[in-house]
Order: sequence, then structure tokens, then C-alpha cells
Amino acid sequence: MAGTIEVLVPGGKANPGPPLGPELGPTPVDVQDVVNDINDQTAAFDGMEVPVTVEYDDDGSFSIEVGVPPTAALIKDEVGFDTGSGEPQENFVADMSIEQLKKVAEQKSSDLLSYDLKNASKEVAGTCASLGVTIEGEDARTFKQRIDGGDFDDYFDDE
Repeated sequence: MAGTIEVLVPGGKANPGPPLGPELGPTPVDVQDVVNDINDQTAAFDGMEVPVTVEYDDDGSFSIEVGVPPTAALIKDEVGFDTGSGEPQENFVADMSIEQLKKVAEQKSSDLLSYDLKNASKEVAGTCASLGVTIEGEDARTFKQRIDGGDFDDYFDDE
């Protein structure tokens, strides 16, 4: 009866309650051991929702794979705001520097479809546009076009 459970947990603060407890309860694993391991592995993502996959075997052994938090959560944490704008094209909630954009793109690059840092940054800029976050004082869509136009090729050279 080996299986896999996928959940989103608060970084460093998982507990035996929902969503983990009800999922792990009927399995042969020690729930508290799983929770402790998850908290150890997600401590760096304190305050963010982190995707976690728990694979378990019939003998009670388990392994944990920690994913990267959603792009929006990384942006919110990096820039320092709680919720995005209800009208992201008109009301902006924060401004992100190009350094912060690059940092989030680097953190998220393993989960993105992009093949290089420049394109990963464009994906992050797209999320910024949806949240109502400007980049270097510009609308994220405009900034993304400038990335496309090559204005920042030297900056995003990831060789």
C-alpha cells in the first residue's frame, strides 16, 4: 500500500493537523516524524506556502521532496507585501528592483519552463504584472518588453 501525498504546507510550521494529518493518518508512517522532517527542510521558506511530496512505503519508511514555493509567494516575500492588487493594471502594491527580479528568477528557475535566466525573469515579470507589482518603477509588462528588446541582456547573462 505504498503511496504518495502532495500538500502545500507553511514553511517551517507544518503540524499534524490538516492538511497533513488527515492524509498521513491512515498510512503506516509516524506522522510526527514526517512533520518534523518537513519543518526541518522547509525552515528557509518561513511564512510561505511550500509544496511538499511525501512518498511512503508499507514498512513506515518515507521520503520527502520539497518544491519551490509559488512565484507569487517568492515575490511577496522578496518585496514585502501581503496581497496583490485587485486592479493590477491600475493600482500597484509594490516596486521590485531588477536585482530582486533576478533573485526570484534564480530561486524559481528549476520549476519554470524557461531555458535561461533572461526568460525566467520574463516569467517572473509576468507574475509581477498579475500581482500589481512594478519593476524599477515601470509597469511589469513594459519592463518585460524591454527585456525582450535586449535592454538587459548584459544583466541577465547567466554564463
